[in-house]
Amino acid sequence: MPTSSGPSPGSPPSLFDDQAPRPLVDRPLADRLRPASLTEVTGQDHLLGPQGPLARMVAARAIASMVLWGPPGTGKTTIARLLAGATDLHFEAVSAIQGGVADLRRVFEAARARRAGGRGTLLFVDEIHRFNRAQQDAFLPYIEDGTITLVGATTENPSFELNGAILSRVRVFILNALGAEALGLLLQRAEAHLGRALPLVPEARQALIDMAGGDGRYMLNMAEQIFVLAEGENLTVEDMGQLLQRRMPSHDKAGDGHYDLLSAFHKSLRGSDPHAALYYAARMVHAGEAPEAVFRRLACAASEDIGMADPQAMVQVLSAWQAFERIGWPEGRLFLAQAINYVATAPKSNASYLGWESAMAAAKRSGHLAPPMRILNAPTRLMKEMGRHAGYRYDHDYPDAYAGQDFLPEALGEAAFYAPNERGFERDVKRRLDYWAGLKARRRPPD
Repeated sequence: MPTSSGPSPGSPPSLFDDQAPRPLVDRPLADRLRPASLTEVTGQDHLLGPQGPLARMVAARAIASMVLWGPPGTGKTTIARLLAGATDLHFEAVSAIQGGVADLRRVFEAARARRAGGRGTLLFVDEIHRFNRAQQDAFLPYIEDGTITLVGATTENPSFELNGAILSRVRVFILNALGAEALGLLLQRAEAHLGRALPLVPEARQALIDMAGGDGRYMLNMAEQIFVLAEGENLTVEDMGQLLQRRMPSHDKAGDGHYDLLSAFHKSLRGSDPHAALYYAARMVHAGEAPEAVFRRLACAASEDIGMADPQAMVQVLSAWQAFERIGWPEGRLFLAQAINYVATAPKSNASYLGWESAMAAAKRSGHLAPPMRILNAPTRLMKEMGRHAGYRYDHDYPDAYAGQDFLPEALGEAAFYAPNERGFERDVKRRLDYWAGLKARRRPPD
């Protein structure tokens, strides 16, 4: 059903109404704390900061049609309303869950009449991805002729859920899940509004922030229950879980639980068990662990436990990590899952890790040894007279681009640090090394 910035007589209350018909004290805390200006919106500085694109639009009083894509509770509805207020546009809102084409037509007709009177309309469409393609097409002529400025809100990837025709006419802005700092600021505002501190011990306060999962509205709803129901002393984590009837995640990002789950996750990867690896990763993310911590562990496993057995493992992890940083939640979970499955099912080898440790031990023992003179450059005449570079053989002048020279200090002889195994790509690496060893033996110059 369409709604506007002011309810008509006899109309039912709406989520989008500027003035709710019931007293302020009866409204949910999250609604009472809605920002009154764009500068009060938390966690979206990349859009609303001084150099952010939305801030620039407001400064120019030229709002482009757009889609706000982000998780629940990140301020999509609030931002749309404030954009309209900051540029004197009439705010109209529809919900794709409840509205249909007939409702849209009424909105478009009203917007056209309003435009004839000299005022524009910002049409906010909540859950725009729920409109089918025919319904989405209905927006096109009104966007093109300026009858409406469309602001759609979606939690789904617009690339998959919105028509290409719509996407070509709007800008897509990504809203971030609220971080711990932004959520903490919301709690401070709630306390200031109610005139008292949230009755939680510091660990429980942090657990409340972690449990919100970046959703400010969800966290404020839980905080409101605590304000109303808590009695007596400050609540512990366990007390809060019982009060809210929610099982608190068993994970402390600064304590043993953090390291225990990371250890279980890494060992599951090393043990080629994608099921357990996915489970422990999900446990950590659910409990509020930053996904970056999971990606860091994946990168370590890709090198320590896979290495040259499958060099693509590191590429897969870093590509998934980069995609996650660019796109974020909720699609980011797909990149994380793909990287976990790749690392868990890749052939395993710790030969690179052992080779480094062996080389480091040798370096500590023999750091005083000079490299062979033939592989040292001789840019001056004096250096040449000292014998530097004498006898060096340019590998590309030989068949297979391999001259079979010795590069280690003579005192180390034929020391070998890297010993590839027969798993995965390292099987091919081992064959290469064996082949070059044979060539070296045949091409070694006589003493």
